[in-house]
Amino acid sequence: MKQTKLSNNKKFSLIKRAKSFTHAGRGIWIFVKTTHNAWLHLLIFACAIFLGFYFSISHIDWILLIITGAFVLVSEAFNTAIEIDMDLTSPEYHPYAKDTKDMAAGAVLISAIAAAIVGLMIFGSHFIELL
Repeated sequence: MKQTKLSNNKKFSLIKRAKSFTHAGRGIWIFVKTTHNAWLHLLIFACAIFLGFYFSISHIDWILLIITGAFVLVSEAFNTAIEIDMDLTSPEYHPYAKDTKDMAAGAVLISAIAAAIVGLMIFGSHFIELL
């Protein structure tokens, strides 16, 4: 059986793993550096983490907080990647490119709404107690 070039690249290599982490880190840096909404999401996430410490939330609440915060950031990162790709592959206006970008932005909105609901469920009673 003839080996393909792809199967030759499947050998485990610590150097390749380290390079993949370097590429991923570069992607995160580009995301944070170039995406204005990422800063807003990170600020809100940082505030939620502060409130988690302030109110001494439960382990389950921490899990929900981290998962939903990460969900928003991942959604925004995918949205940004899709926007970059659409700008590259469809530099001229095209209704399908617009639809693709709008749907990706909608996914971010859905994740942000879900995170806000989780945040209200976690912190709502704590805020009511403060009043």
